[in-house]
Amino acid sequence: MRHLRAVVSALVIACLAGPAAAAPSGSFADFLKGFEAKAVAAGVAPAVYERATAGLTPDPKIPALVTTQPEFATPIWDYLDKHVSESRVSRGKAAMAANAALFAATGKKYGVDPAILAAVWGMETDYGSVLNSGLIRPIVRSLATLCYEKRGRVAVDEEQFIAALKLVQRGPLDAQHLVGSWAGAIGHLQVDPTTVLRYGTDGDGDGKVDLQHSLADALATSAVYLGKLGYRPGLDWGYEVRLPPGFDYLLADRQNPRPLKFFVDHGVKRVSGKPFSDQSLTAFLYVPAGKDGPKFLMTANYLVLKGYNFSDSYALAVAHLADRLKGADDFATTWPRGTKFPDLEQRQAIQEALNKLGLLKGSSDGRLGPVTQQAYAKFQAKRGEVADGFLTLSAYQELMAATK
Repeated sequence: MRHLRAVVSALVIACLAGPAAAAPSGSFADFLKGFEAKAVAAGVAPAVYERATAGLTPDPKIPALVTTQPEFATPIWDYLDKHVSESRVSRGKAAMAANAALFAATGKKYGVDPAILAAVWGMETDYGSVLNSGLIRPIVRSLATLCYEKRGRVAVDEEQFIAALKLVQRGPLDAQHLVGSWAGAIGHLQVDPTTVLRYGTDGDGDGKVDLQHSLADALATSAVYLGKLGYRPGLDWGYEVRLPPGFDYLLADRQNPRPLKFFVDHGVKRVSGKPFSDQSLTAFLYVPAGKDGPKFLMTANYLVLKGYNFSDSYALAVAHLADRLKGADDFATTWPRGTKFPDLEQRQAIQEALNKLGLLKGSSDGRLGPVTQQAYAKFQAKRGEVADGFLTLSAYQELMAATK
């Protein structure tokens, strides 16, 4: 768990703590000309750089795409409704059946649950269907545009741009055919260029790594990557649970995972009624929708999924989709769908109030993640409320009244 917390901390820094975006200066052509020396110094051949960037223009759609990330702006139940729909589950079962031998072989070789790999495939490209849509574009252009726009994570974008150029240099795809998402993710399971460089794996034995055209390569690469993130073979991602009356919600603290026995001793039970097979395993309690919504004990493998994409909504969707692909039902507890949430300005005000009260330290970026939730839970506990950390519109109103 210590290694995984370090992974998550690094992702927090990369995703949330970057400097504010600055407007680009100079023309795009000037940017490309000036960036060549940095790319060449990093190992990109001058001829490769010149061919890859010749006549390149910025992608005009990128600035708007940067500001719309549903993992951080959509209620978790709406996100799950969209990404773990009955139709997606049905298509996933069919896709796994059509590639049964490949999934079985990949799972056996790399120790990753085939259903997890299939769920990532479904989440990222809807089992490959997105790869043939207009949503996929040459990533050299996308990443060059992101670097030029300086969206607030310049060092990360530049690293990915250089990695994409190195992939062009290595082949088999040139700059026009190395395609992916607007953020540069490649292939069936959408991994970053740096990840392809480090962990790209030839799953079909043809001597090449092509995540776009080879599902075998894509599955093998993501399986290796998940293993490097700390994936433990045979370990469930987590369990939906019920809490007893009067439970102390401050124990929902992912920074301090505890043995499952600790939670059992505090009256926590699986909704399935089954016992935990190994109570020595460590887990943390996750309460994404407050006291009235589903609750989970999450293992180290859940944090591995967050290593793939830092969003809790994404990680839970992958985990739940994997279970549904194996025949499991929906969550036993319903979501509090009538909840009203604060807008961006109000979310920022929540963080400012918690900072003012000495319960939170950091920027007020409006992204209400686990740290902000834990701070609000402490505020609730001081007021004698159920400290579930659920940041709703009522939470905003309560904090505004407390900090007048």
